[in-house]
Amino acid sequence: MLRSRYDVCTSAKTVLLVYAHQSAGSFNAAVKTAAVDELKKQGCRVLVSDLYEVKFKATATEDDITGAVKNPEHFCYGNETMLAWQEARLASDIVDEHKKLKEADLVIFQFPMYWFSVPAIMKGWMDRVLTLGFAYTLEKRYSEGIFRDKKAMLSFTTGSHETMFSSNGINGDMNVTLWPIQNGVLNYCGFQVLAPQIFWAPTHLSPEAREGLLEGWRTRLQGLLNEAPLAFPPADIFDKGKGFQLKPEVREKQADSPFGLTVGHHLEKPLPPQSQMKAGV
Repeated sequence: MLRSRYDVCTSAKTVLLVYAHQSAGSFNAAVKTAAVDELKKQGCRVLVSDLYEVKFKATATEDDITGAVKNPEHFCYGNETMLAWQEARLASDIVDEHKKLKEADLVIFQFPMYWFSVPAIMKGWMDRVLTLGFAYTLEKRYSEGIFRDKKAMLSFTTGSHETMFSSNGINGDMNVTLWPIQNGVLNYCGFQVLAPQIFWAPTHLSPEAREGLLEGWRTRLQGLLNEAPLAFPPADIFDKGKGFQLKPEVREKQADSPFGLTVGHHLEKPLPPQSQMKAGV
């Protein structure tokens, strides 16, 4: 029996779009709208956090806590917000995002790449919403993370052409650029990370070419929730008793491999090609 694209969300999947662009006339806005429309066609429930529209506070400060802090002389944001989360004393905007995250099966971060990373307002969302205790603990992170039953992905535009983000390009390998966000934020919290959707330099393209990019995005969205995630090493191949180093048997197994294990765990070998861009490499 052939499967319709509208069967993808028959189990009432919830998708959260965390969106960061100032202009409703931007290409990022068009990408966001295409995602909302296509996912709703599939029967998904779609939540949108439009960070600029709600003037989301980007800075992680003591103001994120209602009531007294435990140690005002040496304020530690992570410990204090974890305690505030446990005692239901976090700022209301953080609580609102927590509710959306708990409901979401998939989180899509939509943004223009700023300085090889996310815009400050989206980084603020990550800093404030991915609260210690709620999103991760020292015991629950990476493959053992709290959000291991959820998926997440980056969808973004660049100002530079794709060739400039190659291993021979002036900007360097995009796989290296993506590692801190995809591994250090998303995988760290346990998310199954889907391959990114990258719109290369849309401002340099014709309207027809930009529409072609949107159509490709709509096509991908039809099967997005069934995609295999990117591969990250499981936490149990690292020796907790020895500073979370790769276990000797893992290093030994990798000895004959022409590439390193990952972008971050490269074992002084060439980086595995496209490991942050495509699943199953």
